Amino acid sequence: MNRRTLLGALPLLTTGLPLVGGTRTQDMFGKKARLKPAICAYSYRKELADKSLSYGDLVRVAVDHGIDGLDLTVYWFPNTEDSFLMPLRRLAYINGVDIYSISVRTNLCQNDASKRQEQVQEIKKWVDVAAKLGAGHIRIFGGTVPKGSTNADAIGWCVEVLKVASDYAASHGVILGLENHGGITDYAKDIVEIVTKVNSDYVGINLDTGNFKENPIPQIEMCLPYAVAAQYKTNIASANSKERVKSDWDKLTGMFAASGYKGYLAVEYEDPEPTATAMPRLLAELRTLCAKHSSPIGS
Repeated sequence: MNRRTLLGALPLLTTGLPLVGGTRTQDMFGKKARLKPAICAYSYRKELADKSLSYGDLVRVAVDHGIDGLDLTVYWFPNTEDSFLMPLRRLAYINGVDIYSISVRTNLCQNDASKRQEQVQEIKKWVDVAAKLGAGHIRIFGGTVPKGSTNADAIGWCVEVLKVASDYAASHGVILGLENHGGITDYAKDIVEIVTKVNSDYVGINLDTGNFKENPIPQIEMCLPYAVAAQYKTNIASANSKERVKSDWDKLTGMFAASGYKGYLAVEYEDPEPTATAMPRLLAELRTLCAKHSSPIGS
């Protein structure tokens, strides 16, 4: 079976072991799912921006709601000095909360070679931060195809940047999760092509279940073999792509479980209802679904 045939069969293969070329390959210990609930710090962007909550407070939120992990969007970090990072890492550890990921701004679709090199250096900087926090994953973005350029051009630039950046990430034990976040990653076929062409155990897909704008379920299925982290949104595009509808988290969690996914599912909340009332309800729902769909011990 050649690669083209293999990619075409992706939706049919999500109940089996993932394909070679992403990070979930022979290192997976079988098909049993291990699903862990997490909080994406972006859910609390208003509170972090106005300083009514600190990143340390997010550790307390995780403890209060029985949540295992934190994906720390870095936009509101006061700095990246050890004086900030080390106490935060310690606080999370002694409270049994895993800072498993950080989220950073990147734009890999640069038609200027020097700009692509800048993106490499930016990722390297955040790899150092992730390693200090004990995070094994960084959520990154592909960016938008510049005017006058093609998708093929942009895919090539993304691959170029990620090949270099992943070597550095590998030396620190950090995985780069490219998110389906519009632009060059609007469609599953393109983000899968990027990841497979990079062909590194340290590059995968950060699968945002709410970001595909067209026919989302088949696209999510196509990405699942390469998913190394995931975001859960409350809304998703409808099957006919004409409206946003309530996301069926039970169905989605079952899909992750069927693919043998092992890792975190993070609530990324973006709705108008205040987080103080919405997040406890959503976190409780996700916690229940992770327990429901994870394979029982000894099964």
